[in-house]
Amino acid sequence: MAECGRKGLSLLEAARSRYESLQISDDVFGESGDDSSENPFYSTTGDSNSDNYTDDVKASDAGSSQSCGLLGSFSNSQAEEEEGWSHALQDISVPQYKDTHGPTQKMAATSSAMDFFQLFVPDNAIQNMVTQTNMYAKKYQERFGVDEGWTGVTAAEMKAFLGFVISTSVHRCESVLSIWSSGFFGNRSIALKMNQARFEKILKYFHIVAFRSSQGGSQGLYKIQPFLDLLQQSFGCTFRPSQTQVLHEPLIDEDPVFITTCTERELRKRKKRKFSLWVRQCSSTGFICQIYVHLKDGPGPDGLDTLKNKPQLHSLAAKQLCQNLADRNAIVFTGPSITSLGLFQEFEKQNIYCCGLLSTRKSDCTGLPQSMLRNPEGPQQRGQSRIQMKGSTSLISWYNKGNFRFLTNAYSPTKQGMIIKRKSGEIPCPLAVEAFAAHLSYICKYDDKYSKYFIFHKPNKTWQQVFWLTISIAINNAYILYKMSDAYHVKRYSRAQFGERLVKELLDLDDCSPTQ
Repeated sequence: MAECGRKGLSLLEAARSRYESLQISDDVFGESGDDSSENPFYSTTGDSNSDNYTDDVKASDAGSSQSCGLLGSFSNSQAEEEEGWSHALQDISVPQYKDTHGPTQKMAATSSAMDFFQLFVPDNAIQNMVTQTNMYAKKYQERFGVDEGWTGVTAAEMKAFLGFVISTSVHRCESVLSIWSSGFFGNRSIALKMNQARFEKILKYFHIVAFRSSQGGSQGLYKIQPFLDLLQQSFGCTFRPSQTQVLHEPLIDEDPVFITTCTERELRKRKKRKFSLWVRQCSSTGFICQIYVHLKDGPGPDGLDTLKNKPQLHSLAAKQLCQNLADRNAIVFTGPSITSLGLFQEFEKQNIYCCGLLSTRKSDCTGLPQSMLRNPEGPQQRGQSRIQMKGSTSLISWYNKGNFRFLTNAYSPTKQGMIIKRKSGEIPCPLAVEAFAAHLSYICKYDDKYSKYFIFHKPNKTWQQVFWLTISIAINNAYILYKMSDAYHVKRYSRAQFGERLVKELLDLDDCSPTQ
């Protein structure tokens, strides 16, 4: 028994050593106290139903220990070279990362939730909302008649307005107007700050950009583009990501408890979003470094019909998200809809290295050897892998209750890793598979935990949906910076407590202590 215990401990120590070499923080964004999420290295199942890689990431759902098949173990007749691909493997290495990582400024230990939030939404941005809302209200009333109940909104009222809507991310009320009700979702402690009629007036006229610029063209997001540009700039100025980053569509989901109460018609309506959102996310901390929003209706960029050319659209999103990564030697992980040989080769010319899950159904498989895309005949052992290489790019076929394929130019095909489960043991795999499983598992856990803190207010207008979604992302980023600051060691707020504190500070309430 003691010998088994020592063996288990040595396995975990070896795994932790490799895990640390992958540069993933253990619990940067987790809840404080006992609720902290488990180290994702030891649980690499794809539990999240987020985006494209979900169904395939279950490759890391480990089972019993098996010996690893020899690399390129097929016979010469089966290993015919296709378009420059060969079973002859060579060692590769990625140059050193050319950037530091972490917060770019030191926040004081006395910094409040509002201080972290205003790193992304400063006072001048809120004042612009005040100006644009008042301008829109004036022009609206000139056209449709005077609104006797309207007076110009102030900066304090605008902060309170933001606070009321943000409160739906913490209390999960069906409608922001439920705050003033006497029912279960009523919140008398903040409802007294502004009456419901005034809130509804501000909601009616709320704008980021009141009128289309003469140079604005027909851009669908012109009403929010300046705010998106501000967020992009602030994300880049406040935090530098680690070398490893993930490109994906974040989980945008409803509260499952509330969904069960929706009628089928309401559910269909809620699922129809007219935009797609991709992010580039630091896989060491969960910090979202850049966002890319694309409207689904109308012709896409370069004349592409986005509904019929999803691989091209996803490739365009990846290029937009990585435009600031050139010559830094970053490593990006991608899901099947983005993974393609052409994109990876284009990124490599810019010193951006990639590791992606490949799907014959979702990926652009142009230029890949067909023999590797077909499942081999006969039984396979769990952990067995086949690899072909072209230049510095490796195509890996790895078996674990099914064949899973990975494309990478970031990890050497000659180096081995291990998928470890505390109960089921270990499964050998190429290092690229281990890295992908560890990093993507961390992001899945981030999605599962933080999607429930997205603002629950669901407006009809697309630009408003994008606005409140990006505000939610900004608050999550603010919490990550808070967790990495000295302020966290003074008062260790959970994500829910941080949100409550921010709401009270926006409403300028005297009692800013979070609900326990």
